[in-house]
Amino acid sequence: MVADSYPRNLGFSKTYNFRDVGGYAGLDGRTVRWRKLFRSDALHRLGEQDAAAFTELGVRTVIDLRRPFEIEKYGRVAEHYGLDYRNLVLEHVDWEQVEHSSDVVHERWLADRYLNFAEDGHEALLASLRIIADPSRAPVIVHCMAGKDRTGTVCALTLSLLGVSDSDIAADYALTTSSMKRLTDYLLENHPSAVLGNEHMFDSPPAAMLLFLSDLRALHGSIENYVREIGLLPAEITALRAHLLSPLS
Repeated sequence: MVADSYPRNLGFSKTYNFRDVGGYAGLDGRTVRWRKLFRSDALHRLGEQDAAAFTELGVRTVIDLRRPFEIEKYGRVAEHYGLDYRNLVLEHVDWEQVEHSSDVVHERWLADRYLNFAEDGHEALLASLRIIADPSRAPVIVHCMAGKDRTGTVCALTLSLLGVSDSDIAADYALTTSSMKRLTDYLLENHPSAVLGNEHMFDSPPAAMLLFLSDLRALHGSIENYVREIGLLPAEITALRAHLLSPLS
C-alpha cells in the first residue's frame, strides 16, 4: 500500500527516472518518510530548467554506483550544486559478457544479475546502506545509469529493512518501466551503443525483484541477516528505521 502525500515521480526534463521512495507501509504500521531517499538515473543531464526544483529538494548526498568509465563517458551531477558526491562503485560481472539466450526466462536472468550484485558488490551496498542510515546525510539520491538495477538493489534492501512488503518493493522497481522509453530514446539518439543489442537490459518486470528477494532469503535466512553478514551494524539498522520511518503513533 502507498500513501500518496507527495508526487512520487519528480518529472525532471532530462532525468527520466527520478522518484521518491517514500510513502510505502513499513514496520509497526509506520510509513516510509517522503523526501528523504530518492532513486534516479544518471544526474548529469539535469539542466537549468530543472535547477530550482532540484535545489528545493534539499538533497545533501549523492550516491553514484557507476563505474569510472561510465562517469568519464557520460558525466556526473554538476559540482555547482555543492552536494556530497560519493562514487561507490558496485562491482559486478559485465552484463554484456553474460549470455541471454531465447530460452532463458528473462526474470530469472535479471534476478541472477542482482544476486551477483549482492555477492561481488557487497562493499558498495554496505557503504550505500551506511550513508542512507545516517540522518545527517539525508536527503540522499541513489543512482546508476538507468536507475533500475544497481539502484534498484540498494533501494530494495533499504525498503526491506524498513519492513516494506516484497510486493510493494517489486511494484516500486517496476515503475521504472514507464520511464524507459524516454531514456532509451535519448540514448539511441546520443549514445546508441548503450542500447543496441542490450535491449533486454532495460526491462523491470516485478517478478525479477521478487525472485531476487526470495533467493537472498534462501541463501542468508533474511534480508537483515544478509546486510549484517556484509557488515551493517545493528545500531545502523536501528538508525535507518528511526529516521526513514514515520514516528510510532
